[in-house]
Amino acid sequence: MRRTIDYFFATMSPWAYLGHARFERMAAAAGAEVRVRPMDLGKIFPLSGGLPLGKRAPQRQAYRLVELRRFSEWLQLPLTLQPKHFPVAGDPSARLISVVAERDGSQAAMRLSGAVLTAVWVQERDIADTDTLAALLRETGLDAARLVQSQGEQGQALADAHTQAAIDAGVFGSPSYVVDGEMFWGQDRLDFVERRLLA
Repeated sequence: MRRTIDYFFATMSPWAYLGHARFERMAAAAGAEVRVRPMDLGKIFPLSGGLPLGKRAPQRQAYRLVELRRFSEWLQLPLTLQPKHFPVAGDPSARLISVVAERDGSQAAMRLSGAVLTAVWVQERDIADTDTLAALLRETGLDAARLVQSQGEQGQALADAHTQAAIDAGVFGSPSYVVDGEMFWGQDRLDFVERRLLA
């Protein structure tokens, strides 16, 4: 039986960036179907007790940087701890990825998602900027028309549906992976995701 994974993430999440390539390889190796579902944490945090980064206690903010550095070094992935364009609005990129997932399929959406996350955390590009998103479409070999499509009602409706699906699944942070109804929160839980896929 082919497994289905709902992949919930915020497009500006450093933790999603750190786990994305590994998750992509893992899902492909297991022959799993990935439903790419970028979500709006701004709507999820108030329902789950979460706080946006700027409202967290100073010691939590400081420890976050320590952990990001640790994981970046451990995973041997480049990461700018305090990139130029962060915090950044995730809505435009979430709408774009949602439209690509709908029109071009999961693999295309995964490719674009990886490019968006890398744009923030490695290349220090502004993923809320229209020109940046257009460039990322070109760089990933995707249809330029998707950008305009994402700016219409369909793009917003798809993105809203992903956020609602996250809420319905009990998701409270990014990234979260839901395998056959079982949720795994955080890129540091990918070992458990892999075990679940192979069970």
